[in-house]
Amino acid sequence: MSTHVLGDTRVLTGRSLRHILRSPDTIITTAVTPIALMLLFVYVLGGAINTGSDESYINYMLPGILLITIASGIAYTAYRLFLDMQGGIFERFQSMPIARSSVLWAHVLTSLVANLVSVAIVVGVALLMGFRTGASVGTWLAIAGILVLFTLALTWLAVIAGLSAKTVDGASAFSYPLIFLPFISSAFVPTATMPGPVAWFAENQPVTSIVNSIRALFAQQPVGSDIWIALAWCFGILVLAFAFAMTAYRRKIA
Repeated sequence: MSTHVLGDTRVLTGRSLRHILRSPDTIITTAVTPIALMLLFVYVLGGAINTGSDESYINYMLPGILLITIASGIAYTAYRLFLDMQGGIFERFQSMPIARSSVLWAHVLTSLVANLVSVAIVVGVALLMGFRTGASVGTWLAIAGILVLFTLALTWLAVIAGLSAKTVDGASAFSYPLIFLPFISSAFVPTATMPGPVAWFAENQPVTSIVNSIRALFAQQPVGSDIWIALAWCFGILVLAFAFAMTAYRRKIA
């Protein structure tokens, strides 16, 4: 991006972040569902689940909860983008000397910041519930990098939904399958315990490789090929979603 685009993106991102600061309930709401799931699984269902390892259940399921947190948060990106379009903000920006792509990048970066805050809140609650890891600072940064990449990939999907939706409900409803996806993965139970076709799907969908990579990093164990599969999924989704989002945006403003 040129200096002009970077400057415009910075200004518009500041605008979006101020909206969130005036309405912090979006971040709180995003964190409530994952925290409720942690409480349910750890204190109600966790005792009946055999993960096949000696680690505590909160350690086992936290990676999946973090992905659910992000999937919940990106719904607000589609929602805010849809409202901007319906409110005529895009038309006003088009009449100003502003780089067109900066409008979308501002929403994406706002989503990234808001989701990282939500993830930090969830991790804080997990620590209170007994989550422990001997991961080094470098390992934490690696985990943060995976989560950032995952957030960017899903956020660009949210941009497509926000640009294409006909109603407010339609703009945010697309995130429901993404929130549900971790439940058909290794996030809460080993895939080996699932019936054949379900296990095959769980083992070959993106969430499982991402969850396994983060879990191994937290446990200071070798990540194996999962990390490369996870990165390939994230990069692939990010590139495709970005391309489709920009195409949809150009059609909208043409």
